[in-house]
Amino acid sequence: MTEPIARPELPDHLSTDERSPHFVKEIFEHEVGIRFNDKERNDVQEYCISEGWIKVPVGNKVDRKGNPLTIKLKGKVEAFYK
Repeated sequence: MTEPIARPELPDHLSTDERSPHFVKEIFEHEVGIRFNDKERNDVQEYCISEGWIKVPVGNKVDRKGNPLTIKLKGKVEAFYK
C-alpha cells in the first residue's frame, strides 16, 4: 500500500506572488484548486476564505512594474488540493 502524501494545511489567506507575506512556497509544491461560487477557477492569484474574496487578473493589463492588474471578486471561496 502507498501512504498518502503529507501536504501542508491550506491557509485562510494565500497568494501566488512571492513578494506577498501570504505566499507559502511549500503549498505550491502541490496542485491547489480554488472553487469560487461553486465553479472551479484556474486564474486566481490570491484568496481569503474568511473574508470571502479572490483576486484575478484583468485581461492582459499590467501595471508600470509589469505585474498584472487584478480585481477583487466577492463570494463563496473554497480551497482544495487536486
